Amino acid sequence: MRYFLILCFAILAISCKKDDKKADTETESSSDISAISTKDFRDFKILDSEIISNEGIWETLDEQMADFSEEKYTALKPLILNQDIPTLQKHMSDGKLSYEVLVKFYLFRIKMFDRENDLSLNSVISLNPNAIEEARQKDQEFLNKKMKHPIFGMPILLKDNINTAEMPTTAGALALQNNTTEDAFIAQRLKQSGAIILGKANLSEWAYFFCGDCPSGYSAVGGQTLNPYGRRTIDTGGSSSGSGVAVAANFCAGAVGSETAGSILSPASQNSAVGLKPTVGLLSRTGIIPISSTLDTPGSITKNVMDNAIMLDAMKGYDKYDFKSIKSNSESYINSLSNASLKGKRFGAFKELMDDSLYMNAIDVLKNQGAEIVEISEEKIDLPDFLRLLNLDMKPDLALYFQISANKDLTFKTIEDVMEFNLKNSEKAMPYGQKLFEGVSKDKSTKEEFEAIKNTLKTNGRQFFDVPMSTHNLDGILSVNNFHAAEAAVAEYPALTVPMGYTEEGAPKGLTFISKPLSEDTLLQWAYVYEQASKMRVGPENYN
Repeated sequence: MRYFLILCFAILAISCKKDDKKADTETESSSDISAISTKDFRDFKILDSEIISNEGIWETLDEQMADFSEEKYTALKPLILNQDIPTLQKHMSDGKLSYEVLVKFYLFRIKMFDRENDLSLNSVISLNPNAIEEARQKDQEFLNKKMKHPIFGMPILLKDNINTAEMPTTAGALALQNNTTEDAFIAQRLKQSGAIILGKANLSEWAYFFCGDCPSGYSAVGGQTLNPYGRRTIDTGGSSSGSGVAVAANFCAGAVGSETAGSILSPASQNSAVGLKPTVGLLSRTGIIPISSTLDTPGSITKNVMDNAIMLDAMKGYDKYDFKSIKSNSESYINSLSNASLKGKRFGAFKELMDDSLYMNAIDVLKNQGAEIVEISEEKIDLPDFLRLLNLDMKPDLALYFQISANKDLTFKTIEDVMEFNLKNSEKAMPYGQKLFEGVSKDKSTKEEFEAIKNTLKTNGRQFFDVPMSTHNLDGILSVNNFHAAEAAVAEYPALTVPMGYTEEGAPKGLTFISKPLSEDTLLQWAYVYEQASKMRVGPENYN
């Protein structure tokens, strides 16, 4: 069986022919923005953060956790570990759990596993000092029948490029260590639905558009995130590395990541989780540290499809400050799962992936549920100037974030200001360099040239999917992990990955569904049917 190491940003692969993706049996030059480096991901310069510590993270929470013992934790494991949100809510209704106990359970696990021990994962950068008190308030509201949404009282981790008032938003960068802000739009939406923001998840620094020659999952603030399925043998994926790892290790009920091209699909599939990259604009980007206002979107990473639908429902909403914001065409993604069926659905399956036994097994499951499978070949298209699109977007988009959404005491106004700070603090701020930032700084174009780049990429991306979908009357496309994340990104098509098993080396893989814009309800339905029929997800052995 071919083993692909899924790296998280395959910028280099975009300039390569698709056949090159098949050439190396040890590395996956997948077509998304994440394999910047072919570096051995076990060759870490830095493992543990030199900026934060367990002592600092737990300073305000240790006393609040004094009444939560290991015995209590062990007794609660059958009720909480690997359970979906509806099950957790039923335990609340039955009086078996409280929101305070649930928060303390996840906090206990984070302290037990995440940092400064033999099983450490370095997936959490900071914790909400008010989380336990907020949970107590949810318990009171629950008693008063003020539950607003299925996500009510659920502890959620946010990728640390998403603004939230309780903790700084750092993007993993030393320069932003004190970037305290107001809530991002989606953080507001989660809170309005009753979610508890438990903390911030580590990430590949600056959403993996910074160093170029560095392992995925590394940030100066958070250190090196590791995969619970193989701490130093299996890549975490990225850039939402901490979000994927924290979900896999049961540190939260769900997590939010962000994707430009592959940054949700990659860590979700690498950590045997469900990851949704929604249609660009369905979820607001206001208050999220950007790479590309053309392609960026937040999205959920969860242990199962139902929880992903719950989180999408909670976060959706039109944002007048996001120029790409669009209204959802679904009243409830949760309710849509009750009508889930694959009967008569037609999916295109890539011939180029059919030497993957897990992919073929997944196709058999879909067939058994009534789906029709059509073999297709990848369209021979290029994605010219993809890297330039990111460069040309990031320079003004980051400056706008500093102006509107960052802490007003920060002195940074441009990417060059950050680069100068990094050079003055190079040992801690940039141990792997800042090659991609240098590229952003140097790149220039006319407005007309930039528009032409965007139009060509979008046209080519849509052609990649639309030609086979039209020719064969397909409902969707079947991919693996983040293999076609770049095409989906530039087409602005949604994609959802769901666990489909494990390689001989124990690395998780995901079956990825891709379809037309605003098809999230059907993507979730298809993934739900597949998930329930296949039951492929298994929690990481050392973290159960």
